[in-house]
Amino acid sequence: MKKNMGSADRVIRVIIAAVIAALYFTNVITGTVGIVLMVLAGVFVLTSLVSFCPLYAPFGINSCPLKDKAMN
Repeated sequence: MKKNMGSADRVIRVIIAAVIAALYFTNVITGTVGIVLMVLAGVFVLTSLVSFCPLYAPFGINSCPLKDKAMN
């Protein structure tokens, strides 16, 4: 897997996951919606840890900064 997520994208996903978890554990969101959002939060954390989003690949999205190439 080639990394396709930059650090800003990863941080935003972790923050969103933390907010969802806080809302779930304080019973602001419950039931089926709460479970679905917790699964989504888990996916956000997992993709942040591996720096790869499978949904970015088919669309050619890459938020990872370009590496400097040596000049010839």
